[in-house]
Amino acid sequence: MQRFFPVLVGLLVVIAVLSSCMFIVRERDSALLFALGEVRETITKPGLYFKYPPPFENVVYLDKRLQTIETRDPERIQTAEKKNLLIDSFVKWRISDPRQYYVTFGANSSAAVERLQAQIRDALNAAVNVRTVKQVVSSDRDTIMKEIQTSVARRASPLGVDVVDVRLRRIDFAPEISESVYRRMEAERKQEANRLRATGAADSERIRAEADRKRLEILAKAYAEAQATRGEGDAQAAAIYAKSYGRNEEFYSFYKSLEAYRSSFAEQGNTLVLSPDSEFFRFWNDARGGALDAAPAR
Repeated sequence: MQRFFPVLVGLLVVIAVLSSCMFIVRERDSALLFALGEVRETITKPGLYFKYPPPFENVVYLDKRLQTIETRDPERIQTAEKKNLLIDSFVKWRISDPRQYYVTFGANSSAAVERLQAQIRDALNAAVNVRTVKQVVSSDRDTIMKEIQTSVARRASPLGVDVVDVRLRRIDFAPEISESVYRRMEAERKQEANRLRATGAADSERIRAEADRKRLEILAKAYAEAQATRGEGDAQAAAIYAKSYGRNEEFYSFYKSLEAYRSSFAEQGNTLVLSPDSEFFRFWNDARGGALDAAPAR
């Protein structure tokens, strides 16, 4: 057993040396190969690689996956109207140049995050300070995100960082301006409601005037047609009367007298003061229209 002990120790030493000469780069990592403190090679493709054992060469791994920076507390940003907004954002980034990234930040990802957060804060201030609350909240929101991404990407590129996307997750009003904003929104809604009511009232008056005009036109047309029909009826009646009078004058006179009696005594209590021998009583006692004997008047 003692004979094989040196062999076993030598074998372990050889294995240790060989293992120190090999390293594996995973798909999610990039590797920087250092030779005596200087970067000799940047490796981004996954696989098995060989190197000299330490201290001649060593390897530093950097995560090349997509990473996220989220704001812990919303940033207080002032708009062009001097009103504060609380903006919560997040950024997607990754290492684009491992060598430059290591030169700038070393292997400390916290330093990179702090640097990017400062750049994001500056770009967010620059984009929001020149806009109104309405523009930030609604109309220019996409434009602001693009401006921030462009600005941060330009400043982060020399650091070996690629900024992939910037999003404004939530925008809230600061407590001191929330009440004034709500009051302004309420006033705007009331103004819009009053405008709609005024428009409705104007439309109502217009519709009512149009209906009245059409009603008058219809009544006028109906009255004209009624008068025309009445005139035609009167003309036909006059023609019939004339024709009847021409055929039998005595009967026509008798008939007209009966109509006069009916009209005069239509209601109970009607009284006429006439001479008994007047023309009105011509047919009263004599159907042939002869002279009447004296009779007391009623």
